[in-house]
Formats: sequence, structure tokens, C-alpha cells
Amino acid sequence: MATTTTKTIFSGAFALLLGLAANMALAAEGENFVDEASTKGIAEIETAKIALDKGTSEDVRQFAQMMIDDHTQANQQLAQLAQEKDLEMSDEATLMDKAKVMILKWRDGENFDQAYSNNQVVAHEQTIKLYRQYLESGENPDLKQYAETTLPKLEQHLQHAKELQAKHGAND
Repeated sequence: MATTTTKTIFSGAFALLLGLAANMALAAEGENFVDEASTKGIAEIETAKIALDKGTSEDVRQFAQMMIDDHTQANQQLAQLAQEKDLEMSDEATLMDKAKVMILKWRDGENFDQAYSNNQVVAHEQTIKLYRQYLESGENPDLKQYAETTLPKLEQHLQHAKELQAKHGAND
């Protein structure tokens, strides 16, 4: 009888550990998406702020303002989800410095509007890939819903960025 009770306790404990491990894996997977998505959103906002200051074409400056507005809103929604799910988001101060360094690299040998347009195409392609991957393999239904509702706006941004890139001369 003691053996059966011991086996039951061990089985229950093992099941509990497996459940905890699965929940931790789910949280880690969700935290990775939240961290990467927020990183990309913050980088978009910070580079757009620089584009508002340094952009010479009105269409580039309008696009930059749209990036600030849309990505601020998306990051606020993501932050709310992260808080509800007890997931961490990226550190804004660190990303601001990285974004400024990237802008300086983009300006090397080309005008700002061209550099910003080129970067926006690449940045949005990478962000869209991240969101699509999460939609395919992500586990958290709330984060998947966020990715699904945000993806069309990101695709619009990519299309607009490609139009800017074509107008301002892509660097091949």
C-alpha cells in the first residue's frame, strides 16, 4: 500500500513538474517574441524621430511620423499584453543608442532619405518575418492575436517603404 501511495505521489509530482516546465517553456517562447517585437518597435520609433529631424523630403518625414504613431500604439498594446502575461519587454534606453549608431552607419556614403528608405524596407521585412513565424509556431493565443492584428499594418508599412525606396533611389 505504501508503494502505491509513493508511486501516486511521485507520479503526481512528476506531472506537476512537467506542467510547470511546459508553462515555463510557453512563457519563455512568448517572452522571446515580446522582447524581439518590442525591440523592433522601439528601433522604428527612434529611427523615425531621427528621420523627422534629418529627412529632407516631405514624404520621408510623413512616413517617419506614421512610424512613430503606429509603432507607439503597437508597443503600448504589446506592453499591456506583456504586463498581463508577466513577460518582459526590451529596455528603451539601450535601443535608443543602438538606433542612433545604425542611422550613422546608414548615412555612410549616401543621403539620409535614401538610407532611411532602404533601412525601412529591410527592417519591416525582418519584423514581418518575426510576426509570421510567431503566427505559425507561437503558443500563446493572446500574443498570436496581437501578431495577427498587427501584421497587416506592418505589411502596409513595408509597401510604403518600398515606394519611398523606389522614389529616393535604392542602393543595390
